[in-house]
Order: sequence, then C-alpha cells, then structure tokens
Amino acid sequence: MSPAAIMVVDDEPDIVTLLKFALEQDGHVVSDAGNGQIALERLGLEPVNTSAPLPDLIVLDIMMPVMDGYQLNMRLQTEPRAKDIPILVLTAKGQKMRDLFEMAPNVAAYVQKPFDPKMLRELIGGILSSRGEKKNG
Repeated sequence: MSPAAIMVVDDEPDIVTLLKFALEQDGHVVSDAGNGQIALERLGLEPVNTSAPLPDLIVLDIMMPVMDGYQLNMRLQTEPRAKDIPILVLTAKGQKMRDLFEMAPNVAAYVQKPFDPKMLRELIGGILSSRGEKKNG
C-alpha cells in the first residue's frame, strides 16, 4: 500500500494525536482540523481555493463544535471536487448516528470509539487499496 494523504477531523486532541501516530507509522501524511468549518477551509471549499490539496481519505468525528461531522459530510457530498473522497466515520455515538451515515455514498466505514489503532490502520489500508483499484481499474 502506498502512502496516502489523510485528514483527521476531530475536536479531541488526544484522538488526533493517536491517529497521527498510528497512521504516520504506515507512511501516511496526516493533516487535521478541529471541526467541520476548519476542514472546509483546509480542503479549499470555503472559501474556494482549487489549488488546495485534497486528501485520499477523511477520518471524521461526528460530535464537534461549530460544524459537526454530519453537516460536513452533507456539504462534501455537494462538492464536485470532494464528493468522491472516502469517509471513515469515527465516533462515540451509537447506532442512531450510524443510521444517518448509512445512506451516504461516500462513507466507506464506521468505527465506534474506543477503537483498536491496529484494526483502524488495517481498515484504512483496505479502504485506500480499494480506492486505488477503482482509479486504476
């Protein structure tokens, strides 16, 4: 698996640090945003900046201030540049939230906190591999 650009959108610094550490072990380049609005800015969606690099995957928390993960994902789905970025939803919320995301075409996986970093790394590797196969095939 080749290294990928991954954005972690989570307002919990400990989770961001853990994810960065785990994913950088696999050679991934990890950026972060503390809420959905910051993520939109860094993705070059608000304000529009088409030269902003897009990640290969977004790890997305649901419960965040300013703009939550559900609102961010709804916004991403309306953006031609961002609608095909796979999303891994990572949350402490249970089945109700999962049901909201089940219908989203860009959600590749759903992981509940607390999570096993090794399992998460393997899951992300699988998502990135299948995405690479779609691009090449």
